[in-house]
Amino acid sequence: METENRIAVIGGGSWATALVKILCNNVDKVNWHMRNEEAVEHILTYRHNPNYLQSVEFNVDKLNVSTDLVEIIKTANTIIIATPSAFLTKLFEDFPMDLMKGKVVFSAVKGIIPEYNAIPARFIHKTFGTPYDNIGIICGPCHAEEVALERLSYLTIACQDEDISEEMAELLACRYIKTTVSDDLFGTELSAVLKNVYAIASGICSGLGYGDNFQSVLISNAIQEIENFIDEVSPIHRDVKSSAYLGDLLVTAYSKFSRNRTFGFMIGKGYSVKTAQLEMDMIAEGYYATKSVMEIKKKFGVDMPIVEAVNNILYEKITPVIEMRILSDRLS
Repeated sequence: METENRIAVIGGGSWATALVKILCNNVDKVNWHMRNEEAVEHILTYRHNPNYLQSVEFNVDKLNVSTDLVEIIKTANTIIIATPSAFLTKLFEDFPMDLMKGKVVFSAVKGIIPEYNAIPARFIHKTFGTPYDNIGIICGPCHAEEVALERLSYLTIACQDEDISEEMAELLACRYIKTTVSDDLFGTELSAVLKNVYAIASGICSGLGYGDNFQSVLISNAIQEIENFIDEVSPIHRDVKSSAYLGDLLVTAYSKFSRNRTFGFMIGKGYSVKTAQLEMDMIAEGYYATKSVMEIKKKFGVDMPIVEAVNNILYEKITPVIEMRILSDRLS
């Protein structure tokens, strides 16, 4: 991917901020779309995102930051969408879709589109008409907060077209980022969705006072559920013990930076869903993913007791103490 191939990053949150920071190492110009006009002005004036990862300082000479989505996408060849999945449909509802023709589109959403129970790759394909060979995903194991601190981190770049995944991997590789590539677009994306649900389960258990011994069993069972689910939905050969699957699950389930684990911890401590969401003031993608995964798993007939337990707590209002006691008898 030549440096003159301008990249557009869509989103104003921590992941978008981290990706822009990384890309500025390797490209001459990055288009960046944010919905908040005040945040745009702050970045151009003070070189920092006022709302996320404030420690990151940008070289504004390399940035074209704007609230105009059409302007940002029109002049870019490669688009990286890092907007929370719950807002994606609204963001593109009045967008002239013909502008996406011929572009490569990567998802860094890590959620599921609740209106359609669809992973981002399918949403991109159906909404923009982008061929699957031109769709990719950027996933972990990686937290945006550690990228901001320039701690050694790993990214997995998945696309059915190996050349495209290799090119994006090269753009994202730098002193503190190592990249690997995969052709498992659907498996990595589904795994990235599911790990947020299991991080909520991990947080709930921690909030209830369960220790490391139980957590190890919980996450061991979680990776088995992930494997059973993605093998049923997208039956190709894959090794779920690799970092794109197991590694991403572990860091999301255990890290202090995990917003899904934090959300679950608050639920385990007795917060209501609404109160936890308001106090966090951040999107926990696993909340929306749980309901959608329940619908998808019914279609494919996959047994997923941990997902069912999280759904019962979040949506059926079952007391976490009771639900996790029931779950503990189903794990092995």
